[in-house]
Parts: sequence; structure tokens; C-alpha cells
Amino acid sequence: MWLLRGFVFLLVLCLLHQSNSSLIRLNHNGFEDIIIVIDPSVPEDEKIIEQIQDMVTTASTYLFEATERRFFFKNVSILIPENWKENPLYKRPKHENYEHADVIVAPPTLPGRDEPYTKQFTECGEKGEHIHFTPDFLLGKKQNEYGPPGRLFVHEWAHLRWGVFDEYNEDQPFYGAKSKKIEATRCSAGISGINRVYKCQGGSCITRTCRIDSKTKLYEKDCQFFPDKVQTEKASIMFMQSIDSVVEFCKENTHNQEAPSLQNKKCNFRSTWEVISSSEDFNNTIPMVTPPPPPVFSLLKISQRIVCLVLDKSGSMAVIGELRPHLDGSEVVLLTDGEDHTASSCIDEVKQSGAIVHFIALGTAAEEAVIEMSKITGGHHFYASDKAQNNGLIDAFGALTSGNTELSQKSLQLESKGLTLNSNPWMNDTVIIDSTVGKDTFFLITWSSLPPSISLWDPNGTIMENFTVDATSKMAYLSIPGTAKVGTWAYSLQAKANPETLTITVTSRAANSSVPPITLNAKMNKDINSFPSPMIVYAEILQGFVPVLGANVTAVIESQSGHTEVLELLDNGAGADSFKNDGVYSRYFTAYTENGSYSLKVWAHGGANTARLSLQPPLNRAAYIPGWVVNGEIEANPPRPEIDEDTQTTLEDFSRTASGGAFVVSQVPPPSQITDLDATLQEDEIILTWTAPGDNFDVGKAQHYIIKISGSILDLRDSFDDALQVNTTDLSPKEANSKEIFAFKPGNISEENATHIFIAIKSIDKSNLTSEVSNIAQVALFTPQANPDDTYPTPTPTPTPTPTPTTDKSHNSGVNISTLVLSVIGSIVIVNIILSTTI
Repeated sequence: MWLLRGFVFLLVLCLLHQSNSSLIRLNHNGFEDIIIVIDPSVPEDEKIIEQIQDMVTTASTYLFEATERRFFFKNVSILIPENWKENPLYKRPKHENYEHADVIVAPPTLPGRDEPYTKQFTECGEKGEHIHFTPDFLLGKKQNEYGPPGRLFVHEWAHLRWGVFDEYNEDQPFYGAKSKKIEATRCSAGISGINRVYKCQGGSCITRTCRIDSKTKLYEKDCQFFPDKVQTEKASIMFMQSIDSVVEFCKENTHNQEAPSLQNKKCNFRSTWEVISSSEDFNNTIPMVTPPPPPVFSLLKISQRIVCLVLDKSGSMAVIGELRPHLDGSEVVLLTDGEDHTASSCIDEVKQSGAIVHFIALGTAAEEAVIEMSKITGGHHFYASDKAQNNGLIDAFGALTSGNTELSQKSLQLESKGLTLNSNPWMNDTVIIDSTVGKDTFFLITWSSLPPSISLWDPNGTIMENFTVDATSKMAYLSIPGTAKVGTWAYSLQAKANPETLTITVTSRAANSSVPPITLNAKMNKDINSFPSPMIVYAEILQGFVPVLGANVTAVIESQSGHTEVLELLDNGAGADSFKNDGVYSRYFTAYTENGSYSLKVWAHGGANTARLSLQPPLNRAAYIPGWVVNGEIEANPPRPEIDEDTQTTLEDFSRTASGGAFVVSQVPPPSQITDLDATLQEDEIILTWTAPGDNFDVGKAQHYIIKISGSILDLRDSFDDALQVNTTDLSPKEANSKEIFAFKPGNISEENATHIFIAIKSIDKSNLTSEVSNIAQVALFTPQANPDDTYPTPTPTPTPTPTPTTDKSHNSGVNISTLVLSVIGSIVIVNIILSTTI
């Protein structure tokens, strides 16, 4: 009981933030339990609530028609900040809280950039985290630039719910099409418009035709696509839903597979509708005959948190049912051995009560009904090991948070460490307190046998006295008054028993309410999983909404028997990491030592001159509309604020820890898919580069590679084994996450009139398990030219386009090309290559 008494006290002090888990349900074609949260930092304005309701109502009708009468928005909860004034229409939340937010209304990630975006760091077809709208966008101040809010909400909803991606690409706005013209990246290709450079300076603006860049052989950097205001094309919502005629997602027959859009790259050239129609939502519904009702809104105002700690000693968890009348909108933390078989009888009662149930199993068993109870009520579940490394119950309690608390009031974990000491009685280390935290700093030390000798020094070397020692609870703690000094704190603990288990936990809050603290959130991609679906560790580091790059991030995964696996998490855009430099650090977990439950804990450390803030606009952001073409003339929108993406803010030293909860895994995984295959050209060879996968996902070393080429992108994707194989005898795989380089001379391809050569790779492990086909790189067999429509009118002279390469027409089959143009990642290099032909 000593430990539990200590944790009741700890629960009040150590409530930490955890990643989002949506509570959305699809019920008879209608999406229910959508949570839209207004961030506490947003100034009070009731018009925001009105605009949210108007946006969702309009979006519901648009979504219904766009999905062929299949989906609509049924009910939505709007969570209102505690610091807004009272209103009789506002009710108390039940399961709804900030950490389950599907939509967040908050200031822009970067000043002046109000583009909506969806936090999405998983793969194609997998749900995103949340949608971010700014107050100015909702209040209609940015409608010219981003279009009507209702239509844009459907665009973002498709990101969030169905894991599709944008069909534009600001990094690659143009490409060389099969028509041998330069085209704007879009879907469908039937969307009409003109490509122009539009510049304003000193109150005057000029429009001119786009010049061709001598390096890329595509249009220059300042060239933009201006769509015609009046269109007839119906697709696509994931390109530019603000066009009046656009009411559909791109389908297989309208999808533009040539465009270098993120949808093509991430979803293997499938259209957005193909991804949506293969979703669980789609497969569990049929089209409706009658129109849907309008959405129902609940206005909920955040209120004081009520937490009840329940210790199950009876062998029966019926105590939850007995507490039901007192639980409306409150939370229950249930500690149990998990072996009770009567919990299923009170699941419905608990759900109706409005209580949030957090489940902590103190052993290796866990009744599925209790896990289900925590899920359906929006709670968390943990397996608390008695091993020292992960601090067991301390970390389980530490991961429980009120997501409705303002960020400046959240208690953040700076350190959490435990050791079992035998021959060496000392536990010595340091803790970094950075300038974004320091308020209410709290040191907690526990032991299993006898109170240790405790020494703690601040950054000036001053020893800190006055630890409060509770021998009965076997814990000692110290609260630093005011704001703790910035710098490195050192501690030394000497055990007085052999063996002895010691733990230390350090928490702190934001030092200044106007400066957001650095935060760390950790999660697994799934709670329960088995091969071949991979388990992925995610850790996101932010300051406010701005990603933190360059940190050292380590995950420790502990099995229920106490075996630990240490993984370095990476933000390199390869392997398990979907996007490079987005502040989300990822890694596959493959070292399964046993079937059953595992717990996750993550450490993050930012060293001076290495960690930095990203000043790039958020990924998966709404398309900025530069203007419209009306009656042949450009009606331009105000230019959006320019951001120097090369400028980065270097951060000071910092450290954070976070618990990622519990999960269950089984079986053995294959190598990971290669996702960053790229190509360049040197003389007569194509040079391929990619990040090496592992023997098991991105751990270890693959056994060998299979490289195939084809003149058809779909044949290579769908019939990889039948494509022409490249000789890889001299190619030996490197360790996972190493950079691979391989050169080869292209041979014959069978397709006549092919305009591109497409290249892909599979990796094979020592168990002969095969990875998925890599992303597909391509080599263009022509020099793209300016679109004739873009050269008229021409206010300024346009450079003469590069001549079209000639081909030998004396052959009826094969390829004989004197000029090969390599077109990958927006760059085109002209070289001389002779490809032999077959007669």
C-alpha cells in the first residue's frame, strides 16, 4: 500500500500530455462524436462558434454528394475554453477532451500563415491526427486565398479520415508530361488555366510568361498556375475544391498518374477515390436513398477535472458500476490485476455514465472487456511492469493527462529513470532544465527497501536541501520554489540496501505563459497488431505547433517479462518515417522476444547547436490560390507572407521523457519498403540512391535486392515480377538506414512508344521474406517543352525551348534514343545514351 498512497499524491502533480486518439464513430452513414476544440490561447469570440457550425453544416452536404450519397456529419461537439465567459448553452464535457480533438482551432503555426492543414504522419489509407484551422480562416478573412470553409473542411476531412494526400505539390508544381509539354501538377489534368509569373512591387504588379529553368528544364521558381474561374471539370476535391464545378474526388478514369503529387507518391499512383472506396468506412455502408439531416452540435465548456482512484482488491471490478451515479464527466483510474471476468457486464453502464476509465494492469493478464472499457470511454490502458527501467506505475500515472489544460499549465516530464543496484550502490546522472520550463519543478525519488542518501546540485553547484522523506510510502520529494535555474542539474543517489531499486522522476511546467514549452508525445501506430502489419513507434517534438528538428530521440520498449529493446528514432523520411523534417521521429519495432503486451517509453534530448525549430510551413496544407483567370485576365489574390525556409532557430539543451502506453504484438516481420528511391545520371549510367531497409523492417541488414525496370508505370506497380530485371550481382545491402548507391546501364524495354523508363526495388531478408515494391523512380525519354498555351500572350521575350530529341524511326520495336532526359524530383539532365534495339 505504500506505493499506492504515494501515487495518489503523484497523480495530482504529474499529469502529462499524450498523443491524440479520435473517438469518431460511423453510425448508419453519419459520423458521430466529432470533437472540435478551441485552443485556450484563442481570444474569446462567439462568432468563431457560429462559423464552425456553418462550416460543418455546409461541409456535410458537400461530403454527402462527393461520396455518392454515402457519408455525412451527424453530431459534433465544440469544446470551449475554460477562460471564456459562462453561457447557459454550454454543458459539461463527458468523454470529450483536448487530446481526442479531431479539429483544433488555434493560432497559425507560423505568423501570418493561416493555411489550414492536417497533421498526418502515417501512410496512405491510415487516419491522420487532427485538422488545424486558424481563427482568421474561420472568420472568413482568408476565403479568397483558400476558398469556402465548408468545401475546404471536406478536403481536410479526407486527409484525416481516409489517409489520402494532396494532388498538388508546391515543391514540384510542374512536370514533363507524356504529351511532351510542361504541365501544372494537378488532378484531373482537365482543370484549365494558365501558367504565369505575377509580381507586385511598390503598388504596381506585372504579369509575364514563365521562363524555362536551364537546370530543371521546367518552369522557373516564380511561375504559378492560375486556374480558370469558370470550369466544367468535376474533379478533384484533393486538388482545388474551391473551383465551383469541382464536386468529386479523382477516380481511376480521371486520375492524373503522371503528376508528381504526394497522392501518387504515397498511394502508389492510386486515385483518392480508390483509397476512399477501399476504406473500412466505405465497405461498411451503402448509399442513402434520402438526404441526411443537418448536423447536431453540442457546446461544451471545459471545467475542473475530477479524478477518482480505484484499487480493485475484491477480484471483481463491479465497483465501477457502483460508482456510476458519481461519474458523469469525471475520470476513474482503475488499478487491477486484470483477471476479473465480470467487467463485460458493466461496460454499457460505464459508457452511459460519461466517465473516462483509465486501466492499469498490475500483472501480465488483462481482461479484454476492461481494455474495451477504456477505449470506448476515451481512456488509456497500461501494463505496469515491476521492473525498474520504466518506473512501472509512475510512468503509467504520468501519462494520464487532462487534455483540456492550457499548455502552460501542463506538467512536463523531464526525466524518468530507474535502476536495480547490486554491487555498485550509486545512481548518478544529470537533468537539463531549459528556459521554456522551470515553474513548479518537482523531484521525486522512490526506493524498494531503505531510504537512500540523496544529493542534488543546481547548475551553480549549490546543493539542494530539504527533501521531504516519507519512509512509509518509500518516497522522497522536493519542490523547487519559483522558477528553477536554467542549466544542468546533477543528482547522486546512494543505495543503503543490496539489492535496491531506485527511481527518479522530474517534472516541470512552462516558465512563461507567453512562451510555449518544448513538448514530447509518444505513441505506437496500433494497440494490437500481428504480422504482416508493422508496428511503428512515433515520437513528436514540438514547441507550440512548430516542429523541433535535430533532436536525439530514443525509445525503450519493455515486454511483460521485463526484456527491453532500445531503438533510435529518426526523422529522415525513410523506412517507418513518412516525412523528413516534420518533427515526428519514427522507427519500426521488430524485435519481438515474446507474444503479448509491451510498454513504450521515449527520451528526447536536444543538444546545443543541433536541435532547431523548423520554419517551413506545415505539410499537408491547403492549397493557396494565387488568383483566378476571368475572361482571359488574371484576378490575383494578395500574396501570402514569404518565409525563408532556410532560416532556422537553434535551440538550447533540453530533455524530455514520455510514456506511449501499452500495446500487444505477435509474429515476425519482413524488410521495410524502400520509400526514397531516387536517381541521377552520370555519363551513360543511371545512378540510384536510397536508404537501406533492414532484415526486419528497418532493423538489421537485408539479404539482397531485386531491381526492375519497365516502360509502363502500372505494369511495374502491378506486375513487378514480370518486369525486366537489372543485374545486381555486385550489390550487397548495407545496414539499415545507411545510404545505398548503385549504378547500372539501362537495357531494352519491351513497350513501343515508351516515353519513360520506370524503376523500382524490392528487398529480401535471410528468411526469404520480401518487402513491398518501393516508390517508383522514372527516367523521361524526351525533353519537355513549354506548353504553347503558356506562350501567348508574351509581354516579355521567352527563351527558345530546348529542341525536341530525335529518334531513329527505322525500327518497328524496341527503343533507340540518342538523347535521354532524367526527370526525377523536378530536375532534368540531358545526356547522350545509346539504347540498343530489338527487331
